[in-house]
Amino acid sequence: MLQKELEVAQELALQAGKILMSYYDQDVEVHLKDKDSPVTQADRDSNEFITTELAKVFPDDGILAEESKDGLGRLSKRRVWIVDPMDGTKEFIEKVGQFAAMIGLAVDGVPVLGVVFQPTTETLFYAIKGEGASAHRNNEAMPLNVSDVSDVSQMRLVVSRSHRAPLVDTIKNALQIDKEVASGSVGLKVGLLGQQQSDLYIHPNSKTKEWDTCAPQVILEEAGGRITDCWGIPLQYNQEDTYNSKGFIASNDQSHDEIVRKVAPFLDQLT
Repeated sequence: MLQKELEVAQELALQAGKILMSYYDQDVEVHLKDKDSPVTQADRDSNEFITTELAKVFPDDGILAEESKDGLGRLSKRRVWIVDPMDGTKEFIEKVGQFAAMIGLAVDGVPVLGVVFQPTTETLFYAIKGEGASAHRNNEAMPLNVSDVSDVSQMRLVVSRSHRAPLVDTIKNALQIDKEVASGSVGLKVGLLGQQQSDLYIHPNSKTKEWDTCAPQVILEEAGGRITDCWGIPLQYNQEDTYNSKGFIASNDQSHDEIVRKVAPFLDQLT
């Protein structure tokens, strides 16, 4: 039903990846939007390209993008494209390759389509709600499916390479988890869950926004996983306040409710 939308989003993500890679081997000038949020010309050019092309092809849809001014006209739209032109800017700046262009589509506040492209590995993750999730790499498509690990203490926790909050270690110890893998980009972390390279991702702070989670959420859910805020409540999209103010938990959905209960005592520390 959303095949055209998927094809357009995939092509735009691939082309945005080329834009990002055109800057990757250069010394790019870094600006700070705030003390912990860098932005480069690569972010801005990718943003401009994706949003301009989406507006051409889907002129009646709303658009929410990280590097675009939010005029709030999107709030009157049922369909809204939610774009992160480069998730993992710190990893881009540090030349570690863990960054991605992400394009999601929400209808009536619910994510229905997601595309995440990692240009350094030429890996494309994608999903349409109700149709499963896949990854494409080396001219080969592979279905994404989360693991079946249900013992929380045996889960592999994926953690942020550059935004690790002290509360993550507190929660990790409470869950008695000793295995972890670090990655940049929310979308790539979710990709690890879909490839069964991790089982759980906990982001216990209020600093992410809708464009960080929209596309990854569809991919994770279609791979059999689940994402909620840290209280176990579904994330909402196309809101006036675009922050995921109650953090989020992404899992293989084997013990999601148990994890939410065990995390609850620490949520008064969420900032």
